Amino acid sequence: MKSNKKFLALIPARAGSKGIKDKNIIDLKGKPLIAYSIDAALKSKYIDRVVVSTDGEDIAAVAKEWGADVPFLRPDYLASDTAKTIDAVLHCIEVLKKAGDSYDYLVLLQPTQPLRQPFHIDEAIEKMLELEAESLVSVSKVKEHPVLIRTIGEDGKLQNLLNCSSTVRRQDFPDFYRVNGAIYINKIDENLNETTSLNDNIIPYEMAHEYDVDIDELLDLKIAELMLEDN
Repeated sequence: MKSNKKFLALIPARAGSKGIKDKNIIDLKGKPLIAYSIDAALKSKYIDRVVVSTDGEDIAAVAKEWGADVPFLRPDYLASDTAKTIDAVLHCIEVLKKAGDSYDYLVLLQPTQPLRQPFHIDEAIEKMLELEAESLVSVSKVKEHPVLIRTIGEDGKLQNLLNCSSTVRRQDFPDFYRVNGAIYINKIDENLNETTSLNDNIIPYEMAHEYDVDIDELLDLKIAELMLEDN
């Protein structure tokens, strides 16, 4: 599928991660974590530019080494624990626009998803174009099915999360999906603004479990290492 639209891949990589020190550039089988997302974006058939938005000079240096553009360092007010991703997105789009560089679509790639492949990005973009959609988000089928999830009430008793019986065969459970954080695509227009919730993007792009590892703690890093050995 050919396209005359311009696609900006944005990789948000804030410094000062809590769970794993220097998480975005930690070594994963000989490559810094962020390099996997940069490499996938650079190999996409559709991405016109790969930009990393970061407040960390060390992250910026690694990103440039692996082929991404870092045209600015993110200001401090967009790098706090309370800063929202959408604000960093809008800041990046505005900075690039002022420099005369505009795009039709934003492709947000979290650097904590190293197993995402170029073909995932391309397939997601193609689905967006085919449906002429405003927004898309990657999802994976849940492993821990909500039918079997409980909360504990104030009375100390278990309460069902879903209002239905769980006495059905596992293979008869309805499918449920979770936003996995690997790919977000949004059309860049007036609908992409400070009220936009990227996790609420409308069109789903399903990814298989073997490509879905979100690096949040050291155990996730070990799992990713094992998964990469099998690929």
